[in-house]
Amino acid sequence: MSHPSLRIGLTLLAVLALASLPAWSGDLYQVHLASLIGAYWILVAGLNLVVGFAGQLSIGHVGLLAVGAYGFAILAGTVGLDPFLALPLCGALGGLGGLLLGLPSLRLPGFYFAMVTMAFALIVGELSLAWGGLTGGGTGLSVPGFPAPFDTPRGQYGLILALGAVVTAMTWSVARSMWGRALVAVRDSEVAAASVGVNLFRAKLTVFVFSGVTAGVAGALFAALQTYITPDTFVFDIGLFFFVCIIIGGRGSILGPLIGTAMLTALPEMVAPLARLGNFFYGLALLVVVLLVPDGIGRLVATLASRLRPEPHGSHEVRPDLVRLRCALGASPREPDATAPAPLAREALP
Repeated sequence: MSHPSLRIGLTLLAVLALASLPAWSGDLYQVHLASLIGAYWILVAGLNLVVGFAGQLSIGHVGLLAVGAYGFAILAGTVGLDPFLALPLCGALGGLGGLLLGLPSLRLPGFYFAMVTMAFALIVGELSLAWGGLTGGGTGLSVPGFPAPFDTPRGQYGLILALGAVVTAMTWSVARSMWGRALVAVRDSEVAAASVGVNLFRAKLTVFVFSGVTAGVAGALFAALQTYITPDTFVFDIGLFFFVCIIIGGRGSILGPLIGTAMLTALPEMVAPLARLGNFFYGLALLVVVLLVPDGIGRLVATLASRLRPEPHGSHEVRPDLVRLRCALGASPREPDATAPAPLAREALP
């Protein structure tokens, strides 16, 4: 089987396994956990373009997640809008938050930009406490779910899986386009990117607003999964969690951060008897990856795949075109003499 066919086959197999998870998984909590991974991935997929491709150190996306979550709770719950209408509105709120945050801060160097995003996350948390009449303050808000057939754990999983597939396809197409190469150029050297005509600020702002949209949508889905949200739901550690998912997965990759998100979300369940050491295992995983696989899990998977499927190297015979050669030397074009010995064939180097 050729490499493209094998890749397509593996992709279809993975899609089939994910789509059929509610059928072969008898535990509804596992379905809920898979839905949580999908909601987190929708945010991480957009953030990956900011951190992994554009090289901007955003550690405060939990603030945009909270904007989407509270927006959904207020629009679908307090106001009474249809949840499917509130969902894109939450994405718009997240995009607006990304625009208002990115306009004044994306011109700052990396460390200072990271501090601004951290401050934004803390401000959103304080506002959710202060605006008790809108957000419920410390008491929080009850969050309505989606109508049938998405009102069950399996239905929610199907909705999140579909939205996650759309966001993944969008980020994949961006990463493989000239726009994605421009982002990588901005990450590696802003001076070199500007010298070839890349508008640095516009590129950064565009991907940051897009990441705000995905964070708003993820926040709405996350709130619907939780059914009840308070300011304590959106602690700053979650923002670091999203950032670590990308670092462990590897920058400049789509598959790597997806694996990192799934692994770090499921890690507390894998070490449930040692729940108090959850942060220890997060730190240990980050340390191991940074020391042993500095390029991330995604690059490790790609390297192993290339070794398992080595490219075939072959040689082929090259015959000179004697008619063109005579024309180039000024001789009259004529067919080679059939009685003349055949020229020695030269093999191309593999």
